[in-house]
Amino acid sequence: MEPGADGREPDWPVTADEALYADVHRVVAAVAALGGAVGWLSEPPRAEVDSWLDGLLVQVRQGRARLLVVRRGGRVAALGYWVRLAGVVFEHNAELRKVMTHPGARRSGLARRVVRTLVEDARRAAVEVLVLDVRGNNHAALDLYASEGFTVYGRLPDFVAVGPERFDRVCLYRELDRPPGVRRHGGRVEGPGASAGPGRGAPPGTSGSAARGA
Repeated sequence: MEPGADGREPDWPVTADEALYADVHRVVAAVAALGGAVGWLSEPPRAEVDSWLDGLLVQVRQGRARLLVVRRGGRVAALGYWVRLAGVVFEHNAELRKVMTHPGARRSGLARRVVRTLVEDARRAAVEVLVLDVRGNNHAALDLYASEGFTVYGRLPDFVAVGPERFDRVCLYRELDRPPGVRRHGGRVEGPGASAGPGRGAPPGTSGSAARGA
């Protein structure tokens, strides 16, 4: 892919060579060393990050995920990926994960660029909804995602453990595009598997006994 106008080079790897393994470890280790919420509590060994990257690239080659890396000066400076959710009733949606920027490249707009590029790539792949979660004390990330159209839909209090410390897990989503013909039921008592609670009445097309599971 051609470098962008700012000289930063985006890429969508499907396999890894020694340079990519080393660059990804460099970014992950630097972010983790500063306490970044990227899945490791301390700087991980190279072999551990290599194994994680190998597993992710398997999903990329299967068409279930897309990894974005952005290089600056020929080295990876930022990365992130989206991956489809597991299960036939969820796989039209995806999760945005591990968006991170090397500390030496922060405050240069790279994180925003990664998020925007991943969102548009997921849209082209017919992903309907993107979800993600953020540690509750990461207000900069929460502000970034809010400014990029993500909405908080839930918060698990003191759910994330960092040693003896506990933090909220904040869950966000962004709707992309729904395909033609999709029927949106929301939480109404209708459609496959509908059941009525006390006082709600039977779903359309069922008897009262069927709605009660009799």
